[in-house]
Amino acid sequence: MISVVDLSKYFGGIHAVENVSLNIEKGSITGLIGPNGAGKTTLFNVVAGVFKPTSGNVYLDGEDVTALEPHQLFKKGLLRTFQIAHEFSSLTVLENLMVVPGDQAGEQLRHTWFNFKQVCENEEQIREKAREVIDFLEVSHLENELARNLSGGQKKLLELGRTMMVDAKIVFLDEVGAGVNRTLLKTIGTSIQRLNEERGYTFCMIEHDMDFIARMCDPVIVMAEGKLLTQGTVEEVKNNEEVIEAYLGTGRKHKTGSEA
Repeated sequence: MISVVDLSKYFGGIHAVENVSLNIEKGSITGLIGPNGAGKTTLFNVVAGVFKPTSGNVYLDGEDVTALEPHQLFKKGLLRTFQIAHEFSSLTVLENLMVVPGDQAGEQLRHTWFNFKQVCENEEQIREKAREVIDFLEVSHLENELARNLSGGQKKLLELGRTMMVDAKIVFLDEVGAGVNRTLLKTIGTSIQRLNEERGYTFCMIEHDMDFIARMCDPVIVMAEGKLLTQGTVEEVKNNEEVIEAYLGTGRKHKTGSEA
């Protein structure tokens, strides 16, 4: 689904991402982990078109999309969420979902003047789809709640819902579990797994909660200091000396005698 080839992103003399190559397989839920400052979010931003790479390429289904803007990637089915939710605070949950699809009839002035019936029909179709998303996420009780009144976890769930309003191929989730209580995180995780299994969504997620990663992801990719460190199953990654070194500053290979 996604191929990243020799990707680098420099900010002045800082190498935020350096010569990273990786693949995200279609139909997978891939985890991206690493200590703070590893370059994970920068990599997300480059893949999603927010930053242009210093060098290297990004391919979506074999097509070179390196030079495309975020709105162009959105139309191709590449979406991302953010660590801090970006909701429209003065709109309801339903309205937040309804504004997502592009090229709505009501966005063109000529339709509002000369084809108002089409505008109304299109809006009703979008409203019905938004209600289907709300039912899928089991948040019908929040349909008319203003987004500003939602908890942090509910806002994350709303962001996930917004990816369902278009034909997403791959969704990049940036710390979907940050600040979310365990009960709601379980709901979010279940929704992600259902989207993966029932609707064929491909996911790549940055996450620090290793229990959540273990539940959700295979494979897991590890970054450190802007570089790709290793990848594998959760167990392989957790027992990798280089990963232990990156996270803790020391691995078992440095221990001797009874300390080992």
